[in-house]
Amino acid sequence: MRILNFEEFKREMPLMIDSMIKGAVFIHPTDTIYGIGCNAEVSSAVRKVRQLKARATNPFSVIAPSLEWINENCVVTKEADEWLEKLPGPYTLILKLKKKCVAKSVNSGLSTLGIRIPNHWIRNVVAEAEIPVVTTSVNRSNEDYMTSLEDLDPAIKGGIDFVIYEGKKEGKPSRIIDLTEAVKVIER
Repeated sequence: MRILNFEEFKREMPLMIDSMIKGAVFIHPTDTIYGIGCNAEVSSAVRKVRQLKARATNPFSVIAPSLEWINENCVVTKEADEWLEKLPGPYTLILKLKKKCVAKSVNSGLSTLGIRIPNHWIRNVVAEAEIPVVTTSVNRSNEDYMTSLEDLDPAIKGGIDFVIYEGKKEGKPSRIIDLTEAVKVIER
């Protein structure tokens, strides 16, 4: 497992993005907390994230590469469009899918998908990669999420290809907004 700060990641960005596209499993910072992620189109990588988290079926969210990607792949109602205007930000928007755009294991075969565009430079990396990236808290199911490298669960650490680390994070997980029917804010 490699640990890179922002400057190191930036220097190697083409190589790192290629690694992401091919299915690397990695830890990344966001505007809220650290996430564990991978290319959401690569089933084997998504399965590995599920194994590391010991999370059998609960759906994962993705960082969308762009608003255009969201509009192309998701049903965007008037209410959803109002929430999309708040992005980038600390929200996960649950939208209905128009078509299959991620590996089935991302959302457990549901017809919906949680979408994020964080207010953080990681969104630019995802945009450049032009892939949806799984983003879920770095923790085993029902355990505390990672705030620094010191509390990274050893069971997860052993399966990670690289970590983009920017110090301790004091945030909390993104707010979930279900836009599949009426607008519904889900408290954590």
